[in-house]
Amino acid sequence: MSLRIFLPLLSAFGLSILPSFADEPNRTGESERPNVVVFVADDMGWGDSGTYGHELIKTPNLDKLAARGVKLTQCYSACAVCSPSRSAILTGRHPYRNGVWRHLSGNHKAHLRESEITYPKLLKSIGYETCHVGKWHLNSLPHFNTAEYPQPGDHGYDHWMATHNNAHPSHKNPDNFVRNGEPIGEQKGYSAQIVAAEATEWLSEKRNKSKPFALSVWVHEPHSPIATDPKFSALYGEHDNRTYMGNITQLDDAVGQVMQTLDAEGVSDNTLFFFTSDNGPVARYGGTTGGLRGGKRSDHEGGIRVPGIVCWPGHISPGTTSSVPVVGTDIFTTVLAIAEVPLPKDRTIDGVNIVPALSGKPVDRPIPLFWRTHVSPPQDRVAMRIGDWKIVGNDTLTKFQLFEIEKDWKEENDLAEAMPEKTEAMKQQLLALWKQIEAEGPNEWWEGERNKPARGGTLNY
Repeated sequence: MSLRIFLPLLSAFGLSILPSFADEPNRTGESERPNVVVFVADDMGWGDSGTYGHELIKTPNLDKLAARGVKLTQCYSACAVCSPSRSAILTGRHPYRNGVWRHLSGNHKAHLRESEITYPKLLKSIGYETCHVGKWHLNSLPHFNTAEYPQPGDHGYDHWMATHNNAHPSHKNPDNFVRNGEPIGEQKGYSAQIVAAEATEWLSEKRNKSKPFALSVWVHEPHSPIATDPKFSALYGEHDNRTYMGNITQLDDAVGQVMQTLDAEGVSDNTLFFFTSDNGPVARYGGTTGGLRGGKRSDHEGGIRVPGIVCWPGHISPGTTSSVPVVGTDIFTTVLAIAEVPLPKDRTIDGVNIVPALSGKPVDRPIPLFWRTHVSPPQDRVAMRIGDWKIVGNDTLTKFQLFEIEKDWKEENDLAEAMPEKTEAMKQQLLALWKQIEAEGPNEWWEGERNKPARGGTLNY
């Protein structure tokens, strides 16, 4: 179904598509293009750090990063599970547009297509050095590190060391890393520190230091199967949750390693450092949403609202907070804006330039924040937010909840019955947007699958 069919429908509900990808990015005025570091935790909840108010979890490096920059209190992932949210970071496009609509475990035909344009590929085309270390999870396991499907190098990375999905057999001594296409066998130590060490070596020894760089650091912590270095779990004594809390401190230590290397290389002052998580936490492993409703897989706030900390010296006031809603898809657009790279004009880009939000200023968002998670509980499988209002729909798009998020951030008061006109207007906007998104993506990949019941068992994705 063509995009042209749905543009009038979207316009009728106040939604504009074309300006989001036809406009030129804002100019930075810098003669030297900034470096970019995007650090992504795995299953880390909004409440899983001292930085975001946890009374016990120690995250001194995230505290330091926030002290140097801005803490985002309404930062969202693009999906409530892993693969889709990561695809959105790289492409700036909703997962159902870019094709990574589901978690890519087992054997599945969905993958991040080579036709998708990633920000590392665009930055590389203008002279950036690029590197990815850590988790990948943008193709299924049988297709990882094969010629059949695109790999990190095909999406713009000069150097990469990655696992398909989780560290195996756990965070301790993982044996499934691949470096530039070559399996490297068991690595002694813990995953976050192994990933940070690779990033450190690349920054200090391997990259061309005459070029700007873009570095992706996607650690496995605190995703299961969890293994924590005793020196971090010991910080929490005999607490029942010491392994999980220590695992957060373990990933925080990796953040510190990267920050220290940037300082040692003298590049911190010209580097945008963005820390976030791919989705919300798993409570039974010890994760916490900080009071938000739901968790991983849910399109309520606990599944999609995640930590977000951005440091960019000289451009962001240190030690500040911003409550402006931002989402993972915005990373693509923002990175291209600060690097002075025009956005692609041949496809819909959902993300927007959030540089104003980093100073607490509102952003123009022509396409609303939208989530559809294929394994969410049936009653909250789709959601959309416009301004302070959020609508949550069920798997068949027939029953909806309405929340005023600024006042009700825990989503305790469903206003759908009390405000039927508002609910209906939001519903129609959501349905129109969903039809447009579905029409643009490779819908043959999900036909017949998207409304399957959420599966139980272990969360290995």
